[in-house]
Amino acid sequence: MIRETIAAITAKAMPKGKYYITTAIDYVNAFPHLGHAMEKIQADALARYRRFAGEDVRFVSGTDENSLKNVLAAERAGKSARELVDANAGVFRSMGEALSLSYDDFIRTTEERHFAAAKKLWQACAKDIYKKTYSGLYCVGCEEYYKEEELVNGLCPEHQKRPELVKEENYFFRLSSYQGGIKELIQSGALRITPKGRENEIMSFLNSGVEDICVSRSAERAKGWGIPVPGDETQILWVWFDALANYISALGYGGDESLFEQWWQNNPRIVHVIGKGIVRFHAVHWIGMLLSAGLRVPSDIFVHGYITSEGQKMSKSLGNVVDPFALVEKYGADAVRYFVLREIPSTEDGDFSVARFEERYNADLAKGLGNLASRITTVAAKNQAMDVREQGDVAAEIAKAKDQVGRSMEEYKFNEALAGIWGLIGFCDRYIEQKQPWKTNDKNSVGNLMYALEEIGKLVAPFMPETSGKIAKMASGEKMTLFPRLAEETKS
Repeated sequence: MIRETIAAITAKAMPKGKYYITTAIDYVNAFPHLGHAMEKIQADALARYRRFAGEDVRFVSGTDENSLKNVLAAERAGKSARELVDANAGVFRSMGEALSLSYDDFIRTTEERHFAAAKKLWQACAKDIYKKTYSGLYCVGCEEYYKEEELVNGLCPEHQKRPELVKEENYFFRLSSYQGGIKELIQSGALRITPKGRENEIMSFLNSGVEDICVSRSAERAKGWGIPVPGDETQILWVWFDALANYISALGYGGDESLFEQWWQNNPRIVHVIGKGIVRFHAVHWIGMLLSAGLRVPSDIFVHGYITSEGQKMSKSLGNVVDPFALVEKYGADAVRYFVLREIPSTEDGDFSVARFEERYNADLAKGLGNLASRITTVAAKNQAMDVREQGDVAAEIAKAKDQVGRSMEEYKFNEALAGIWGLIGFCDRYIEQKQPWKTNDKNSVGNLMYALEEIGKLVAPFMPETSGKIAKMASGEKMTLFPRLAEETKS
């Protein structure tokens, strides 16, 4: 039966040119930090790149609001859970505006459309759901049970806290029934996990034996917050069963399913962008749930690393977070976008410091791209060559940069894509010094440079959309400074 289900959902003749991309949805027990921002910026760069390539793109993010940790955070703040999630969800949504994120939808898991979808998914999986008494070590931060051997020195590996021992009667999902089916999807390439190391991690987990998972909590322990189990209001859906459904609730699953049919069931490219700490939920739990429900599975799971602060994962619970709003206010959204995409290897951890941020800003943006744009447009205006669009030997360098960007984006290597663009910027700097058009008044050389600048503007559009627009205006004769150089005394 499982093999037949896999064949049915992967063998459909699918229309080309559609790209559905999602981020993980964030807990709203506290305000967002730079780690949240990085994931959304990565996904936005992918969405913008695909749109620029002519594909039909739908880009979705949102907030995870039915967690016990949200209830506990509200109690500490002296608020109701509803007051806290409403306020903090608004901050997460506003981060999208601050960072120029091009969402097509923003799903909140307290919305009625999400409740309907989560309940329908539960009912679609009902044949694999049963009830039993269970005792286990539960981390509220992860909203997950851990085995003793999965702990590090007795602590949760993510939150570095001792899980609490919980014993109660809950519903379980027969995830073990889908162990072979999930392996087959990965081995066949129908489900691609990037990078390869994360795929190997999941295959190792699958090969070690998959156990059934607990998918509900008592309403008492959940403090009445969350989505009630259909037919049993003494139980609340486990927050991960609830949260994972956001990818289809945002498409109308359980309601008007026209978008769901278009973007999920009949779409060959479904991409989840997530952090390395939640790979198992997406590559095992979520896939098992979809197979049980007879629904299509995603085509790609791209797994990024963490932004660290002094070598530790940036985390609200650890208290070492960096405020993305403050960075945007001081340096601008595009500078923040550039740093996390260029400085942080896309599938590895990378450290943030103000000193390194400002070093990148001055070297790459102010002295690099900003200075190049100013030099080219200034000499073009003086030589009355703003409208000259030659190509010459610059065309080969532009083609080289485009090729590197294309290959890198297919592999989710944002830093390498940007390195290709900055290679073109470096070529243009050398070209200016070689041709010295301010001395020769050579309009062909200036035309080549103007052509290169316009192409650079297009190439940076997925990564720095505001800068791309400014370059287009500069190429039309408008004077402006892209990135004012930072004074030394601002460094800390």
